[in-house]
Amino acid sequence: MSLKHEPVKKKALGRGLSALLPSTPVPSPGDVGFQKIPVGHIRPNPFQPRKTFSGEELHDLVESIREKGVLQPILVRPAGQGFELVAGERRLRAAQAAGLEVIPAVIRKMTDRESLEAAVIENLQRDDLNAIELAEAYQRLMHEFSMSQEEVAKRVGKERATVANTMRLLKLPAEVRQAVVDGTLSAGHGRALLGAPPDRIPALFLETVGKGLSVREVERLCQEKPRRAKARKKEGSADVHVRDLEVRLSRLGGTKVRIVGDAGKGHFEVAYYSEGEFERLCGMLFGGG
Repeated sequence: MSLKHEPVKKKALGRGLSALLPSTPVPSPGDVGFQKIPVGHIRPNPFQPRKTFSGEELHDLVESIREKGVLQPILVRPAGQGFELVAGERRLRAAQAAGLEVIPAVIRKMTDRESLEAAVIENLQRDDLNAIELAEAYQRLMHEFSMSQEEVAKRVGKERATVANTMRLLKLPAEVRQAVVDGTLSAGHGRALLGAPPDRIPALFLETVGKGLSVREVERLCQEKPRRAKARKKEGSADVHVRDLEVRLSRLGGTKVRIVGDAGKGHFEVAYYSEGEFERLCGMLFGGG
């Protein structure tokens, strides 16, 4: 198998990294184009779409590399006096953590566009990218390399609608996007929230996370018209007294408490957002808190 320093054909990218990397797990040192490169001579890939790496996941890989070595070479391209990583950042990080001085690598001359495509495809095949990282990678392919959604879809082997729906997540507020990255909110919940007017999304997001709503419940909430808050009667000092009581009760209970009515007639509204919080509040009401 020849691994000469030739530009990678763009068509090969659509077939995945199997067209870029050797088929054998551990290439022979005599293979053309295969080298063991000092890890210090490899700089990070500026086009790497993945920004989050699980500490536990890397720990397991580090231990595996210490025991068996790097079983699959990374992919690099020449850059100045050294090399730039194209694919295999987990392996490179783990090798560095394991104290390896050299790492097996396949060297290929690649353009910036091909480097980004290869990095995206590698992570896609491993399911390593979260939905926001994936959306940002698609956006980079479109904006930096003037690709259409249709072209991006063909490159990564997805339907155009799938690419479009993923990219819609970038319209979410920053705090909601971060929740998707952290795994607090699913991509499905994020897309559901986009059905609401932009000014309602932050509040609906908090309600979704706080109450553990399903995607269908979020979709229904987004379709509902916002309820108009009932105007509270202005009763001078009495109204101020009620508000003060609400604040004090909320602090005492550790949750939101609302008083509907006045000293003569009304009711209390006590909010809770989990089974544990419900049990804690019940304990307080029954004198156990």
